[in-house]
Amino acid sequence: MKSVLQYLLIILVFIGLSWWQSKDMLTTNDSPAPYFNLSTLQNPASRITLKALRGKQTVVYFFAPWCHICRYSMPNLEKLYVQGEVNAIAIALNYDSQEEVNAFAKSLSLTMPILLGTETTADDYRVTAFPSYYVINERLKITAKSVGYSSEVGLRIRSRVQ
Repeated sequence: MKSVLQYLLIILVFIGLSWWQSKDMLTTNDSPAPYFNLSTLQNPASRITLKALRGKQTVVYFFAPWCHICRYSMPNLEKLYVQGEVNAIAIALNYDSQEEVNAFAKSLSLTMPILLGTETTADDYRVTAFPSYYVINERLKITAKSVGYSSEVGLRIRSRVQ
């Protein structure tokens, strides 16, 4: 009986921490995703806008190149992206230079589109911790959100939410 109570306590603490971390993020009640128009890391002359995501559910993943948890979490998203299980874009925030972001992406062999975000992007999406991500449906509405490390299973589950 004691071990059951311990497991329940651990689960409640995890749920409480998850809620606390994401409490200031945008709501997931089909609210519209904030607009963006950002340069790509791969080709800074090229830009991707929110409207380019219309018609496909997308994980919009916010990271910082100095973030250690991002370094462990992003390969999970990259794997699902390469396997075609999720559409994803990553938006770099809180970086010193494009070279810093490029070195981070190369060290993880990332192939998903990486955008160079701004302070405005961080403010619009209420990103206050890394990594943070939103799932945006084909109508550009927010359907899920999370802060912190995400496993492949967690990413799959959240990206399937309609």
